[in-house]
Order: sequence, then structure tokens, then C-alpha cells
Amino acid sequence: MNMKSVRGLVPLFGLVGVTLLVGACGRDADDKSDKTSGKATTAVAELGPDPNLVKAGDNLGPIVKLGVVEKLPLSETLRVAGQVDFDEQRVARIGATVTGRVTELVAVLGQQVKVGDTLAVLNSTELGAAQLAYMKARAQAQLHQRNVERAQQLLAADVIGSAELQRRESELSISLAEQRAAADQLRVLGVSTQALERLIQDGKINSISPVVATLSGTVVERPVTQGQVVQPSDVIFTVADLSRVWVEAEVPEQQAASVRSGQNISVEIPSLGRSLTAKLIYIADTVNPASRTVLVRSEVDNRDRSLKPAMLATVLIEGPPTERVVVPDAAVVRENNKDYLFVEVGPNTYRLTELVLGQSVGGKRPVIRGVTEGTRIVVDGAFHLNNERKRKELE
Repeated sequence: MNMKSVRGLVPLFGLVGVTLLVGACGRDADDKSDKTSGKATTAVAELGPDPNLVKAGDNLGPIVKLGVVEKLPLSETLRVAGQVDFDEQRVARIGATVTGRVTELVAVLGQQVKVGDTLAVLNSTELGAAQLAYMKARAQAQLHQRNVERAQQLLAADVIGSAELQRRESELSISLAEQRAAADQLRVLGVSTQALERLIQDGKINSISPVVATLSGTVVERPVTQGQVVQPSDVIFTVADLSRVWVEAEVPEQQAASVRSGQNISVEIPSLGRSLTAKLIYIADTVNPASRTVLVRSEVDNRDRSLKPAMLATVLIEGPPTERVVVPDAAVVRENNKDYLFVEVGPNTYRLTELVLGQSVGGKRPVIRGVTEGTRIVVDGAFHLNNERKRKELE
């Protein structure tokens, strides 16, 4: 082959190579397209039906009942912690009227006492000294009284002048004032009028001072022991009338505006398993700056003495009714700490729909968000419908 022939074949071979390369690229592109198409087909096949949709079969038809979301006047109930306490108007904290030593404790815890009953007996040197001071002042007043009477006679006989009579009358006035002051001191120390009269008649000083009840009720505290020295500022006994008690609670300041005096409330006593009806008698005019709460108080009858001060309680306060979108309790499905409803989307077809609800009130739950008024929902049989949905989801 000569050189001219060789030169003629080179362009031919180049054309063939280019043709083969283009064909190969085309086949490779077709292969990739086929693979991609296959993956897309597989992805479409994996997309199943909506797992929140469920169709009620013949077996669930009679069970599932429909209703609509309504708007009704609803009174939300506020639940706050509280406790039983003494009625402070029926409590007496009784102490000694003098400084002295307890020689006898008469009353015991839980004892029923009446006004005037002796609770304890003290021996007080202070009381004896006060009685002695009164007796001296009284004797001095009697002496000056006689001096005035004698001076009046001497003045009438022109033995003394009027100045002497005036001096003796001044001394009498001072001694009478001292006598009255000594008598007042005895009354402050708890000496009654009858005891003072006996002291005047007999002239006997008595250092024994009884501690008496000032209120009829039950002895609930006795923080002293026999032989202890007590001061007038010390509380020796606490007597309480437990026929009526208070129940106090702390209402958050955000809800305080919906609470009013005279409002009926419910009081639950967990330890007794009882629920009582009471009435609010007091609402504080200030907010506790530490807890940001407002104190409310109710009065409860306790003639059976079953309520004990410091018992824990739960106070339920019903607020004013307001128009709210509500759903029945039976329509709510609880799952994964969330609330759901089945909303009708077609004949015998329902969708599980998440929503946010408030606390149940009278078998109704207020809707915060999720559904609107007039939406058709499953109001009965939602539990069975959800089980069917789960079963099909597993399949």
C-alpha cells in the first residue's frame, strides 16, 4: 500500500471511532435512565395511603356515632391547693396575768372547757407584793381621812387655822389616788372585784393566781410544764372553738379577677375522701409578692369535728361562664401525650386530627386550637376506630 492510500484511510478510521464513542455514550445514558426510572418506580410504590385515614367497615358502622363541634357557655373550674385552719375569731391564746411559777396544770390537751374554768394555777410573789401595796395605800388613806376629820373639829374650835386643814385634805387626796392606783394594778394582774373585796374584808394576802379560760372550746395547745416560770407575754394554753373552721387557699394573681366574695366553692379533703360545699368569705386586697398569689378564705361547718386544722385540701372555684368551642370527652383519643379527634372527610371515612384542649368541665373539653365550630366529628366509638386504624397501619 502506498502512502497516499494510508492517508486516505486515516479520516475513515476517525469517523468510525467517533461513531462508536457516540453509540457507547448513548447506551450508557440509556442504562442510567433505566436505573433511575426503576428507582422512581420503587419510590412511588413505597408511598402508601395516609396512615391517619381510616374507613369504618360494616363491623364499626353501628358503633361509630357522629356529631358536630359546638360552641357552648362553659365555666372553667380553678383548682388550687389549700388547707384547713382555725377560725381566728374562735381562738383564744391564754397566758398568765402575772409572773409566777406553774404549781398545777388542770386542763389537758383535747379537754372541753368553758369560760371561767381554771386551766392552771400559779404562785406569784409579784401578786403578793401588789396586794401588800394596796393594803398599805388603803391604810394610809384611812389615816389621812381621820386626820382631816380631826382637823375639821379643831378648826371649828378655833384651835388650828384653815391652812392646816387644807394641808391634811391634800394629804388625803394623794393617799386616795395611791389607793386607786394600787387597786388598778391588782385588776391588771387579774384580781377580780370579788377577790378585791375579800382582800379588803379579810386583809389576807394571797399569792395564788389562777389561769382561767376566756373562751369555750377545746384545749389544742399547752406548751408549758409544771414548775415552769412564766411571764404575762407567754402563751400557756390555746383554746379553740372547732365547730367552724376556715379553709384557706392561694389563687394565682392571673385568676384572682374571676373570684368574688360570697361565691360558692367546693372543697375536697383527700385524707377524708370527702367533698364539701362552702362559701368564700374573704378575698385579700393585696398580692403575696413572694408567691404572686391572692389569699382566699371560706368557712366550713365542723360540728362533727372531722376537719382538723392543717389538713390539706383542694379548693375548686368555678369561674363565670363564657362561650367556648367544646368537644365531648368521649370523642377525644389520647395518644403519645397528645389529644386527637376523628374528623369526617367522606362517607364512613375519618381522619385522625391533632388538637389542643383545656381541662374537662361537665363532660366537655374546651378547644384551644385544632378544630372549629360545626366540624363533623366522631363523638362515640373513637376508641374502636383508632384500634382499626392501628391494625391497618401495622398491616
